Parts: sequence; structure tokens; C-alpha cells
Amino acid sequence: MDQDIRNVVIVGSGPTGWTSAIYTARAGLKPLLLAGSVEAGGALINTTEVENYPGFPDAILGPDLMEKMQQQAENFGTEVLYEDVTDVDLSGDVKRISTEDGKTFYAYTVILGLGSAYNTLGIPGEAELSGNGVSYCATCDGFFFRDKEIAVVGGGDTAATDALFLTRFATKVYLIHRRDSLRASRIMADRIAKNPKIEVLWNTQAVEVLGENAVTGLRVRNTLDASESSLPLDGVFVAIGHTPRSHLVKDQIETDDHGYIVTHAPSTRTNIPGVFAAGDVVDHWYRQAVTAAGSGCAAALDAQEYLAEHSEQFNRAVTGLAAAQSAIQCVDAAAEANQSGFSTVKRDSRDADVDPDQLTVRLNAPGELATLQTAESIFQALPAGADSRRI
Repeated sequence: MDQDIRNVVIVGSGPTGWTSAIYTARAGLKPLLLAGSVEAGGALINTTEVENYPGFPDAILGPDLMEKMQQQAENFGTEVLYEDVTDVDLSGDVKRISTEDGKTFYAYTVILGLGSAYNTLGIPGEAELSGNGVSYCATCDGFFFRDKEIAVVGGGDTAATDALFLTRFATKVYLIHRRDSLRASRIMADRIAKNPKIEVLWNTQAVEVLGENAVTGLRVRNTLDASESSLPLDGVFVAIGHTPRSHLVKDQIETDDHGYIVTHAPSTRTNIPGVFAAGDVVDHWYRQAVTAAGSGCAAALDAQEYLAEHSEQFNRAVTGLAAAQSAIQCVDAAAEANQSGFSTVKRDSRDADVDPDQLTVRLNAPGELATLQTAESIFQALPAGADSRRI
């Protein structure tokens, strides 16, 4: 267990996490970033060329962009651990963050850059050709399909918006929907119907993405008669929504009906003081690398302001933690010397919250509770001969 109370712990990497780390590190806050063991780098790790991130006129690969952001964050002093967070306690002035590796960290502020996951079709060929003709972001990848024939799978506003956007590049856009009417808003449905480049395939379900090294087509099934056919294509855009990765904190943090974390706009503050959220776990509309980075910057600035506003309160918490640790060491010494009469000592992992003027040490004996005015007065509560030199 890491007994130090950190100024800020950032959960999640990607543009949000790395930008938060850069700003808090430059402010001298020595952030700890828990990047995760599998999804470190966020969605951009699985992205090929990124052409719309400012500063890279010749484009940059998604993994390379994430590597550069990480290097910049580490250059300013960010500590990075590739560990998955499994449990958090965000109540109180001091937050607790536990990882799958059994480590526990404490912090005054937590920035949640958890991101969101694209909803996938789960059909053969989809994962294998992701980044090679299968895309989940029309805004990011539409340019690569100039003068191509492509399909958009979905029936909501996102699918309709993507299909309309892609007509700027593609010669033909098939909108594949498993029902006989769109779930999109009326105005979007009307625009789809009026666009000569878009053909809607009603009552149609995608069952397999075709191709070896790149997409060559899509096998589809009619939902009415179960007949199947193949559609020659150069690309498939999946537009069936996103799932925010808020499951870790949804029992503590306010979320909307879709699971996105609610912040007090225009800030990144959540309903819990000292906890800030940014990026795609908040944003259900733009979902771009540059907007994620911008909100990561905002979260870092909000965290800095919060720490400055509560500096006196947090200094008191540090004093309380030191007093509590000294008291527990004294009790440990007495227990080892078999002088206290108690079999074991119950440790309180939230000792950081103990008021130094009202320090409480609980001993594992029926009906026993010693309340000490100061850390030093524990010597009066322990039997004579206890080895107090271990302090």
C-alpha cells in the first residue's frame, strides 16, 4: 500500500489522460497516471493514420501520437503505471484507488479519463479488418474513402449523420438497417431519403465482413426471409453507438441515462468534490481526439484550482495521517511485547481522515475503544514497558 497522499491520480490514458498529466506535471503536482494494462492509449491505439490532429500536416499513426503524448507527460515528471483500476472510494477528502495488482493509492483529487468503447457488431471479419476498411469514426476516416463504395451499419442519428457526411467522399453509401424505418430523427431521415448517393437497405442485417487484408465486401441477411447476399464494398462504417466506460464509478458518480458522467459545465467537476471527469466518458457528441485533449486540459486546471482552494484543509489531513500512523506503530509495539492484553490490532485504511485533535485507535477487543487527544498521549494508554522506541 502506498501511504503517501498524492495531489492527483489520473485514471485512464488516451488524449484525455496524457493531456491532464502534462498540465498537472508542469504545475509541479507530480501526477500518477494509471494507464491500464490492456487499453492503454485509448481508442487511438487501434487507429491507423490520424490526419485531423493539429500539428501533424503529414498525418501521424494513432499509436505514435499516443507515444509522443506519453513522452511529453513523463518528461515533466508524470509517474505512469500500466495497471487496471478495480475499485475506488471517492468519498471524503482523501480518495482511495485500488488496482488489480493489489496496490492502493490515495489522492486529494482524481481525474477520470476512462473513455468510451465503440459498440461492435460482433461478426466475423470485423475485428480482423478494423483499421483496414472497418471503421467506427466517419469524421476520422471518411477522407480515406474518396471515390469508393462504402456501407454504414446502423439506424439512429449517428448512423444517419455518418452516412450524410461520407457522401462528401464516397461515390455510393449504403445505409444498412435491420428494421423497416430509421430510429433517427425525422429531419435526419428526410435528408437521407433526399440524398442521391445514399441507398437504404431496409430489413437487412450485416453478418460478415469480407476480405483478407482489406475490406472487399459485406455479407448481409434479409431479416424477413433469412436470404443472404454479398455486397461489394471498399469500407464498412459501424455506427451503432458507444458505451462509456463509467462502470467503475457509476455507483458513486452521477451519470446520465446512457452512462455518461455528468459534469457541472463548463467545468469538469462531478457531483463529488475533488473528482473530475473528461473526454469520451463525458462527451457523447464530438468524441474527437482533439476535444478529448482539450477537456483533459480543463480537468487538470480544475484540479489545480481545487487543490489551491483546499490546501489548508489538506495540510490538516496530512497531520492527521502522520499522527494515526504513529499511534498504530505504538500499539503494534505493545502488542508484539505482549503487554497490551489485546490479541490483534484493527487497522483503519482511512486513517488519513482522522482529526489529529481527536485521534481514535480501535483495538480488536470487545467493548474497548481508546480515544487519544494527541499521538503522544498513547504512551499513557499503553502498559509500562511497551517498546515505544519503534516510532
